[in-house]
Amino acid sequence: MTLRKKPSKKTARHAEIIIPDKLYFRIGEVAGLCRLPAYVLRFWETEFPQLKPVKSSTGQRMYRKRDVESVVRIKKLLYEDGFTIAGARVQLREEIKSDRNQSALPFPGRPSASVAHLRNELQQILHILSARH
Repeated sequence: MTLRKKPSKKTARHAEIIIPDKLYFRIGEVAGLCRLPAYVLRFWETEFPQLKPVKSSTGQRMYRKRDVESVVRIKKLLYEDGFTIAGARVQLREEIKSDRNQSALPFPGRPSASVAHLRNELQQILHILSARH
C-alpha cells in the first residue's frame, strides 16, 4: 500500500493554469480558471492598464485569451514572486518595453532582388510546364 501526501493548498493554488482555446471568456470563467474571486479581477482592471476586457452589448466583461494570460502573469507576480501592485505594474511595463526593443529579424539586404529572382524561376517553371502540353 502506497501512501501519498495530500496536496497542500499552496501546491493546488499554484498549479499550472491551462487556458482553453477560445476567443472570449466571461469573468466567471476566468475567475474559475485562475482560482481568483471575480472582485479581484475587477479590481485588477483598475490597477493594470494591460488588463482591458471588452464589454458585450449586455455589459458582460469578455476577456480575450491575451487578457487571461495577463491575469495569469499578474497573479504570478503578486502571489508567487511577492511583488506589490505597483511593483508588478512596473515589471509588466518593463517586460512590454523589452519585447518592443528586440532586434529585427535578419532578412536579406535586397528583398526586391530575391523577389525578382523568384519570379524569374517561377516563369521558367511555367514555361517548362506549358511546353509539355
